[in-house]
Amino acid sequence: MGDGMTGMHHHGGTLGPYTPSAALQWSPDWPFLIGAVLALALYTAAAVRLWRRGDRWPVGRLVAWTLGTGTLVLVTCTGLNDYGMVLFSAHMIQHMVLSMFTPILLLLGAPITLALRALRPAGRGNGKGPRELLVALLQSRYVRVVSHPGFTIPLFIASLYALYFSPLFDFLMQYRLGHLAMMVHFLAVGLLFFWPIMGVDPGPHRPGFVMRILELFMGMPFHAFFGVAVMMATGQLVTTFGAATAPPGTHLLDDQKIAGGITWAFGEIPTAIVLIALTLQWARSEERQARRADRAADRDGDAELVAYNAYLASLDRRGRAADAG
Repeated sequence: MGDGMTGMHHHGGTLGPYTPSAALQWSPDWPFLIGAVLALALYTAAAVRLWRRGDRWPVGRLVAWTLGTGTLVLVTCTGLNDYGMVLFSAHMIQHMVLSMFTPILLLLGAPITLALRALRPAGRGNGKGPRELLVALLQSRYVRVVSHPGFTIPLFIASLYALYFSPLFDFLMQYRLGHLAMMVHFLAVGLLFFWPIMGVDPGPHRPGFVMRILELFMGMPFHAFFGVAVMMATGQLVTTFGAATAPPGTHLLDDQKIAGGITWAFGEIPTAIVLIALTLQWARSEERQARRADRAADRDGDAELVAYNAYLASLDRRGRAADAG
């Protein structure tokens, strides 16, 4: 397995004791910092394009997206990222935030909806523009499969169990690229899992509210079980976090118990946020349906008139075409 030192602290030197202030020190991981800044800049530019055009785009969505990119930077560009290489508890905070907190905030920003509105359709004969490619991707079989609950729920669960209860974690943690890939994977799995459940953005699967709440609760108990399993483990689950590299004053098994506790407790936070978001959406959709029903009742009288006017207009057009001919 190697001594785990290869993927070590990329700023050189050993880490001091693990304290909140040490965890919050600025320590940028460039791929994540650049990614987050780009994501925020593109989103803001798209929102500004809509506002300039006179279209509505809720400021709350921009706030959610900003918070999402902020949480990404917070766990990847601070001391937490360095401690995450040597402490299970610090790594677990990263994992939980990236898989269950950042994705929810980003999805509340409705980036797909924003992209579809902000990108201009390609002109006739210009082939496919970015907007057409995005629509094609959303409708592709690939996206249909990877965003299907039959795929996302097992993936969400396997991301925990397969990673930490197999040699995979130790293997990935030896390499900086492995660590990077793992973080990106946590974020991607979280986005795929919560995308159909949140239902803010269009996607191939639009389950009803009850199904979405069920999907949410199908994933969460596994998180809790995993947390408890880690808390109760009597030996080291992964060799990456060893005595040789641990910060001074670390008791490894205690730290592993804290890691399990974090996993167990953290599942409640996203569940609460998603449930609140779903309840608000549900209430709004009921309200919209009620308004639609009222309007339909008012409109029935007008509908005949509208249809009659349309009929007259079509006769008029036909008459004019006949005259012209």
